[in-house]
Amino acid sequence: MSQVPAARRTLAVLRLLAGSAGPLPASAIARSLDLPRSSTYHLLAAMAEDGFVSYLPEERRWGLGVAAFEIGSAYLRHGPLERLARPLLRRLVDRTGEIAQLGILHGAETLYLLKEQPRRHATLVTDVGVRMPAQLTASGRSMLAHLPAAQVRALFPGPFVDRTGYGPASLRELRRELAAEARRGWSTEDGLVTEGLASIAACSFDHTRHPTAAITVTFRRESRPEEGWPALAESVRATAADLTARLGGRVP
Repeated sequence: MSQVPAARRTLAVLRLLAGSAGPLPASAIARSLDLPRSSTYHLLAAMAEDGFVSYLPEERRWGLGVAAFEIGSAYLRHGPLERLARPLLRRLVDRTGEIAQLGILHGAETLYLLKEQPRRHATLVTDVGVRMPAQLTASGRSMLAHLPAAQVRALFPGPFVDRTGYGPASLRELRRELAAEARRGWSTEDGLVTEGLASIAACSFDHTRHPTAAITVTFRRESRPEEGWPALAESVRATAADLTARLGGRVP
């Protein structure tokens, strides 16, 4: 049992680096995970020996190593998340008549893994394999809303980009919007990615209550008055909760 805390700290470092926009200094890792600095250096050195992290001496920062990449590649071959989510997305499409997607965070971007759609559908730029700025997408925001503030800050160190002239322009504005969406339990995106289209998303969680993926429905803005969005959001939330249960996860 004495090995369990060390294993949890190792996994926490991997998760932090995987969610970061780039390599991090050891001090930032220690601060984000509330670890003693000396313990952090020992942990990083041990992880480097096994190839899970790499030290960049010129930058004095730590990044993911080759072993972490190999595990990620193996995950993509197995595709368990997509297999668990696909039937849920199909049922959501049948229930709502709208396009449903599965997305994950990839650094500061949303990466779309699955898309299910009815015969009648809008044209989306967020197709499978596409990456979009996470702060602009409903799916990205639903996951960012459940990350620690320090991790969100690390993901967005520089200027904020936009696609249609709208969206959060600063970290403070983004945090305010994320806090409101976390309290509500679902996130929205209205014309931030494509004019005339809106999306509603809810987050699914793993067994540590970490945001793992997001379920999203996208629809034409003119087809659904805003007063009807909460009812649609309940269907999205129920689907996200089903995925959480399938992952053996727990809602915060």
